[in-house]
This record gives sequence, C-alpha cells and structure tokens, in this order.
Amino acid sequence: MMNEILVGKGDIPVHLLARYGNRHGLVAGATGTGKTISLNVLAEGFSHIGVPVFMADVKGDVAGLALAGESNEKIRQRVEQIGIDGYVNESNPVVFWDLFGKRGHPVRTTVSEIGPTLMSRILELNDTQSGVLDIVFKLADDQALLLLDLEDLRSLLIFVAENRKDVSSTYGLVSSQSIGAIQRRLLSLERDGGEEFLGEPALELTDLMLTDLNGRGIINILAAEELVLKPQLYSSFLLWLMSELFETLPEVGDLDKPRLVFIFDEAHLLFDDAPPALLRQVEQVVRIIRSKGVGIYFCSQFPDDVPDDILGQLGNRIQHALRAFTPRDQKAVRTAAETFVPNPNLDVAQTISQLGIGEALTSMLLDKGVPMPVERTIIAPPRSRMGSITIDERKAVISKSPVVGKYDTPLNRESAFEVLSKRAASLADAQAKTTGSGGASTGGGVGSKIGELLWGTKRRQGMVETMAKQAARSAGSQIGGKFFRGLLGSLLGSFRGR
Repeated sequence: MMNEILVGKGDIPVHLLARYGNRHGLVAGATGTGKTISLNVLAEGFSHIGVPVFMADVKGDVAGLALAGESNEKIRQRVEQIGIDGYVNESNPVVFWDLFGKRGHPVRTTVSEIGPTLMSRILELNDTQSGVLDIVFKLADDQALLLLDLEDLRSLLIFVAENRKDVSSTYGLVSSQSIGAIQRRLLSLERDGGEEFLGEPALELTDLMLTDLNGRGIINILAAEELVLKPQLYSSFLLWLMSELFETLPEVGDLDKPRLVFIFDEAHLLFDDAPPALLRQVEQVVRIIRSKGVGIYFCSQFPDDVPDDILGQLGNRIQHALRAFTPRDQKAVRTAAETFVPNPNLDVAQTISQLGIGEALTSMLLDKGVPMPVERTIIAPPRSRMGSITIDERKAVISKSPVVGKYDTPLNRESAFEVLSKRAASLADAQAKTTGSGGASTGGGVGSKIGELLWGTKRRQGMVETMAKQAARSAGSQIGGKFFRGLLGSLLGSFRGR
C-alpha cells in the first residue's frame, strides 16, 4: 500500500504509517547489527511513496541505494519468511552531495547563512571569542559589508584587529588575543576543507525536495566518510540544514505523508559537548518541525546518545542488538527497554542482547498516534544494493542528476573586500572636502570614522593598506563573493542568551 512502509515482520507484519512519518524516529544498535540496512529500508520506503529523503553516508555503504541489488538464496528466504509480495531488485533515484565536491555535487553556503552562533561551534570558540565573532558580524551588518567565504571573514577580522579601540568603544571590548584565536581557527577550518563549503552558489533547499518523473522521492545522499572525521563541521552542517528547513518551510500541519525525511547518522556527534542552550534549540526544532511536514530520524549506537527530552519525541523505533559487556552497555539496555511499550510475551531487556544481525525490536505509531507494543522483528531486505559502489558507478549517477551543472562551478561575486575599498574611496573624498587636506573628522563612533579607519592617518595604518599587505602574504588565495545575510533567526540567534 502507498500509505505505509513495510519494515519487517515478527508475529505480525510491522509497518511505518506514512501519515506518522513526520513523528520522527530512532534507529539504534551496536556496530555490525544491521542499522544501515534498516536505514536503507526506511529511505527506500519513503522514496516509494513519493517522499524525498536526505541522509548522510558515513561509511560509504549507503551509496548502494542508487543501484539495483542482486538476489541470493538468503534474501529469497527472508522475502518468503516475511511474505513480501512482488519483491524485485531495483535502484532508487539518488542525488549525491559532498561538502568537499569530490564524490557528489558541492554543498555550499555563505558565512552569513551559517551565522555567528554555528560558526562559533564549528570553530570551537569559547564564550569570549564567540562574543568577538558576534561583534564582527554586527559590524558587517551595520556597515553593509557583505560576507561570503573565509577570506571575507578574515577581512573583517583584520579590520577589527587594526581598529580595536574604536570598535570596542562602540560594540564592546575586543581583545587581540581573541582575534588571533579566531584567525588560527579559520586556518584550521580551511585545512579541513571549509573553503570549499563556504561560498556560492549556495544550496537551495528546494533541490533537496524533488521527485522523479515516476513520482518517487529523490534520495539525497551526503558523502560523509571524510566529513565525519571532523565532527564539529559534520554536526554543525547538519544542524544548520535542519535549522534552515525549520525556518524556511511553511506550516502545513499533519499531512498524508511527510514533505521530507531527514536522517541524521552518528547522531551522538550533534549532542556531544553541546551547551544546554543548544540542546534546547535542537529540542525545539524536533518538536515543531513535524508541523512543517519534516520527519527527523536519528541513528546512533545507544538510545541514550539522544537526550531524554528529544528521545521522548521519537515515535517510530528500531532497536538492533546491544551487547551488555560494560556498565555503559547495561545502562543502554535498560534505557532501550524502558522506552518501548511493554509486550507481555517479550522480555525486552533480555531479548536486546540476543538479537541476530538483521533482527530488531520495533515499535511504530499506529492509528491515532498510539505506539504499538514492542515486537521482535526480522527486518525486510532492501531492493537496492547492500554495500558500496565504484567510482565509475558513482560518476554515472551524478551525470544523470537533476541538478547537474547547477552547483558544480563556484561563483565569485563582489565581496566585503571590494565593497570596503569602494566605500573607503568615496568616504575619503567626502572627508577631504569637509575637513581640508590632512584633516580628520571630529565625529564619534565607527560610522563617522570609517574613512579614517579604512585609509588610516599619518600615525596609523588603515584597513585597506593592511588588507592589501595581507593579500600579498596570502598569494594564491581567492577573495570573492557576495554576502546574503541569513542568520538562523529565532531558532539560533539567541543561542548564548547574553
């Protein structure tokens, strides 16, 4: 049926109802117990009913969704055991993405769209350094200085560093130590590939919500084998994407099926070392985004990787085996057992450690959103390939992508550097007319002193000269782009609650 997804079968068939697909979910279990297969089954199922999916491929084995699988005796036995009618091996419509542009279409966004809050998290700044970054973004807003890439942000940092006294008097104390720390973190981010991620053309969210000519939802797969090794960048990017969906999509209430399903693998990376304020914001997103037709599915080894307030909002559960070897494992088993609706015929805590590969304890939402009693379930086999694909196979899929050519070539538009230079020339000319040769404006504040700050005085080097020297020292780096101001607004704008 087109209104449900077959997950597997225990004593009874287990289905995920499409109308409750936006009530979120959790796939958990130890390494090697079959979590990836369950994710593939969910992604395939949503695609079949016309729901686009976005998911990360952290091990390279999700990419097999793009190609038809091959039948074997084991799969045929499982199909017969579950009783799947009309099972045939087939591929899924897939678009590959990659923050680094190597194994998929490049994914880019601007410095401004990331905003100071998430940029601070990506750079792992402390509170003082984060406050300085807030000032840099505020100054950019007030002076209409457009930011796009890392070089634009560096330009603003140089401006602030060279004019700390005037900036501090207007916006708050800025220390050279904090500026230096941020600049060093930017160098580290650049080495990690941040320069490819920050720029244009920026990702349009509508391109993640496409269907093919047959009405099947496109499965968007983010190549994340390299990205997951940079956990702050990985988790911050997915949080940004989730937040942009939250802010951009209109309220639609409960639909017959979700508009988009967002699968967050290695979910613990989102919550590790996250400040309480950020956890509250993630909880807010998870709670409210379902009314915008988006379902979020977390995948991690342990259920308690997800905070309790968020775990309680995940209505559809697939729990693979956990091995109770350590106190942490034993606690995780108890947590998993307590989150299921009891089944009088099943000892959940004991069964979790006895599950085989491809088996899971499942509980899906039934009519009226009531969770079903936990069921020991044999997970259905995907119809696509279960495993990785070759480089040539990946290139063939990318060549047929509906967004081919749209994001593959970077754009370099007018950036903060050029805007500062042009404005400085105009202001310097106006200043010369009003103060005479060698004169200086007597007005206070950053706005009235902008010409002096940019071009300097007889005693002090100006911003333009400083940036010119910096550019000379950074030969080979590209400075370009146009800034479109897009903070995370009501979602993350008050992150630190200053």
